[in-house]
Amino acid sequence: QLQLVESGGGLVQPGGSLRLSCAASESIFSIDDMGWYRQAPGQQREMVARAPRWGSRIYADFVKGRFTASRDVAKNTVDLQMNNLRPEDTAVYYCSGEQHGRTYWGQGTQVTVSS
Repeated sequence: QLQLVESGGGLVQPGGSLRLSCAASESIFSIDDMGWYRQAPGQQREMVARAPRWGSRIYADFVKGRFTASRDVAKNTVDLQMNNLRPEDTAVYYCSGEQHGRTYWGQGTQVTVSS
């Protein structure tokens, strides 16, 4: 079954940048929809950005203009470039992949925005 592994999380100051990467165990061409979600303590998991195999990227309103999702064919990853980070962006970020009607999740990577 599909496996997803996130990397790139960490501690960053407000206004800083981080780049998350999600490595897939199978070709990303075989994955219909890949995306990034996040979950802060005591809150529900929410969609951050999606990168469908076909079509335009989809972003949550709270990250438009700051985050960019992309598929890197050479590395077989889906990446999330996060700029101008805010304390409210602090959360565990999860990669997701949809394949053959099933949704798979990575283990998550912690992003903490704090001075």
